[in-house]
Amino acid sequence: MVFYICKTCGTQYSQSKEPPAYCLICEDDRQYIGFQGQEWTTLQDLRQDHHNVFKTLEAGLIGIGTQPDFAIAQRALLVQSQQGNVLWDCIPLIDDYTISQVNALGGISAIAISHPHYYSTMVEWARIFDAPIYLHSKNRRYVARPDSSIVFWDGDIQEMGGGMRLIRCGGHFPGSVVLHWADGAGGKGALLSGDTVTVAFDRKHVSFMYSYPNLVPLAASTVRRIAAAIEPYPFERIYGAWWPRVILADGKAAVKRSVDRYLAALEGRFGEQDLD
Repeated sequence: MVFYICKTCGTQYSQSKEPPAYCLICEDDRQYIGFQGQEWTTLQDLRQDHHNVFKTLEAGLIGIGTQPDFAIAQRALLVQSQQGNVLWDCIPLIDDYTISQVNALGGISAIAISHPHYYSTMVEWARIFDAPIYLHSKNRRYVARPDSSIVFWDGDIQEMGGGMRLIRCGGHFPGSVVLHWADGAGGKGALLSGDTVTVAFDRKHVSFMYSYPNLVPLAASTVRRIAAAIEPYPFERIYGAWWPRVILADGKAAVKRSVDRYLAALEGRFGEQDLD
């Protein structure tokens, strides 16, 4: 019996003798089946030719990412707090080195994940560190490996302690969330956004999509709702889902101008000068 992992999205499935017939994450129209068709691996095989790296991004915030890239290639974030460390989002690879490094940093008291594309091997992490996993209940049907460690929460806010709270924004998925870290950026606040609010390559803007790989935008009303959900909270920095995708300063203004630009594009008020 094996816990198979999808090579395209990195999601781990419940134990089985044979690989699953399909990947429920990749079959969803937000994602895609790999160009070589549906392929599977295991955590044991992944450990043979991949390793994790740790980078301090600022005081109290550690990035954890896998090299070489695997699946979606997101990196996780470990937020340190005297009330207990929170792992934000998850990555498929976990090995002895990763366990020892995380323990040296104070372990993990809770895991919170923005949306199903980053569920990966969350149950492995939860069991090793004896930590609950906080998922929004609106994403319940996307859990590929059910486990008693999973805590489904409802509503719009879930307090995590240590100046951290989860904010349900919706959009990319019905239960897509961000994590607001009040102590981030030297007390000015940071938004850990996954790709619920994705940091653009220019690191001056963010954007919002129903499907990123398939280029399906969100409705104007949905984008306004996302903006309204995070507006009450101060934040200087925005940490997206990948190493370079960070807005270091004036993050709140970046969201505002990005929302304005997005809505202008939907309404045909952006880019028209290029047609003159």
